[in-house]
Order: sequence, then structure tokens, then C-alpha cells
Amino acid sequence: MKFVDLGRQYQSYRHEIDSAIHEIIKKSQFILGKPVEDLETALANYVGVKHAIGVGSGTDGLLLALMAMDLRPGEEVITTPFTFIATAEVIALLKARPVFVDIDPKSFNLDTGGMRDALAARQKAGAKVRGILPVSLYGQCPDMDEINEIASEFGLFVIEDACQSFGAGYKNRMSCGLSDMGITSFFPSKPLGAYGDGGMVFTDDPEKADMIKCLRVHGQRARYQHEEIGLNARLDSIQAAIVLAKFTHFEEEIKARQEAAGRYSELINQKIPEIQTPVVMPDRTCVYAQYTVRIPKGLRDQVTGFLKQESIPFAIHYPVPVHLQPAFKGLGLGPGSFPHAEKAAEEVLSLPMHAFITPEEQEIVIDGLEKATGVAWTKQLK
Repeated sequence: MKFVDLGRQYQSYRHEIDSAIHEIIKKSQFILGKPVEDLETALANYVGVKHAIGVGSGTDGLLLALMAMDLRPGEEVITTPFTFIATAEVIALLKARPVFVDIDPKSFNLDTGGMRDALAARQKAGAKVRGILPVSLYGQCPDMDEINEIASEFGLFVIEDACQSFGAGYKNRMSCGLSDMGITSFFPSKPLGAYGDGGMVFTDDPEKADMIKCLRVHGQRARYQHEEIGLNARLDSIQAAIVLAKFTHFEEEIKARQEAAGRYSELINQKIPEIQTPVVMPDRTCVYAQYTVRIPKGLRDQVTGFLKQESIPFAIHYPVPVHLQPAFKGLGLGPGSFPHAEKAAEEVLSLPMHAFITPEEQEIVIDGLEKATGVAWTKQLK
């Protein structure tokens, strides 16, 4: 059993993917070009925005979006401490400062309740806060309407880190189209993945779209005419063609992921009610980039040790909150700064999840998890 079975997916779409790759090789145009343009058009229409710009990775997309917003050294951006480091990393790369707000323990996304207080405190301290960078973690959006409303009150931009949530819904709108800009990733294990790195920036703003297109090719709008300091952050043709071939099956895969998540939740609630299953807010849909449960504090190490013995794959997304990473020690934020994020980091466990997982495989996972938790609780009682 694999945590994400890309081989099974490939065999299902093998002819379409191989044909797409061979067509690129035959034409020998490997950077940008028609496959990228076709993917940009298809995904912009799907999300419901005017512009989609293919980039080299989700991280590239986040960095380019902040550059297009002209984020300056010393300025600040509100974001979450419970995510992959790239979200805060791109802020720091521009010599700006990430300002963390704790998470909602149910959804794992930014808690909008503490956001106004944090912004008021930073303004009182004389800081220049420029924007909010929420993450749609595990495949579900945060409360984007509330975030946008707060941003409007304080005169801030909003960029959605949707690297895990392409295809997710929020109040009958699509992730990536809920704010000034949205960024997704085509990392292979994502719900819509390439066979390498890739990403996409989405926006309705034609000026921002033009700037992203300029910045992704070393700041040039015409060959060898460099108007901006940019990056090499292009989406290559082969990756675009692969993503486009997979995209024709994307809605089926989302449905399969949601059905698999439902099976997991039903089995866990029946057999191991002490484990908390994912909570999807009533006005949202989730694409389950990960299926992540919470195990009571102190038991996870024993549970994962047992799962390893049984060869049942798992992952921890994420074991160390961003503010406690050594790279951000300069912020001076120690343990206890964001208790909900820190508690989540001690308890979360992601189970195998992909569109091709079978009910039988899921039962094996849950049986192993049931045995593992039984062993762990017995040891704790001793």
C-alpha cells in the first residue's frame, strides 16, 4: 500500500498522458507555449477568474504574488503558524515579516476571531501590515469572506495559499478565486498534480496578471528587455500537458476522494471514537489533499511506531509549527505563542489518501489504527 498511489493513477490515464508527453517531444517546445496557455485557459474557466498564469511551483507562485503586490522589506503579512514553511518563507525571502495568528482547532485554518486583535496590536506598535496570506489547509478553505472583510477594513491585500485546495468550494465559489490572488501547486501528490514541480497563479486583476507573466521570465515583457527584477519561474510544457490530461478526470477524482474520506470517517467513528476525524464547515467542500485525524496528545508516537511495524503508511502534516522552526528563531516566538497550532502539531496524523484507494485498503488502515491505539492506551495506563 502507498500513501499516495501515483502509479495506479498513471495506469488509468496512461494513453492520454503518454500521448500528451510524446506530442510535446515531437514539437520540441518545452518552455511555456500552447500547452501552458491551454492549461491556463482551462483552469481559469474552472475557477471562474479572468487570468491564470502557469509558474514553476506553488512556492514560486506565492513569491511572485507578493512581488506583484510590491511587498517591501520591513513590511508585515498576517499568516498561519500551522502550514508548510513555504507560506512564511516567501514573506521572509522578500525581507518582510510574517505575523502569525493562531488557528481554529476544528478546521486547522486561520482563526479570524483573533485576526482583528492582531492587526490592531501591530498598527498600535507602528508596524506597516500590508496583507493577509491565509492557507486553505488539507483541502478546505478558511472563512474567506470574513478574511476579505477584515482586509478591507485595514486596507490590506489577500492572497490565498491554495496549494492544497484546488477544486475546493466555498459558498458556491471556487478556491483560488476568492481574493486578490490565489495560488495552487501541481506537486505530484496534490489533488491535481504534475510529474514534477509546477503551479498556477489566479487573479481577476489584469495588471497583476501582466506583472506575474513578466516576473516569471526574468522581468521581461519583450525578449532581452528586462523591465523588472524577476525570476526563472516558468511552467514547462510537459508538466502543463500532464496536468491538462489529468484535469479531464479531476471532478471524478474529487468525488472519489470525498467518498474515501467519508468511509474513513464512518469507520473511525464506529471503531475508534476517541480519534477526531476531519471537520468540514457546512458552507464548504474539501478535496482532501490529506485526510488528517487528531490523536489524543501523548499517544501519537506509540501509534506511529505500531503502524510502521505493520507497514501501514502515514505522514504528519506538520510536526513543528512554523514559528518554532529554527529558520524563524529570529522572530523570538517560543513555545506557548500559538497554543492551538502547537497542540495540533503534537496530535495530527495523515492517513493514506488518493482517488484510487480501495475500501479494502482503507479497512486495513483502520484495523491497524484500531490496534495501534489499543496498544498505545494500554501502555499509557501502565
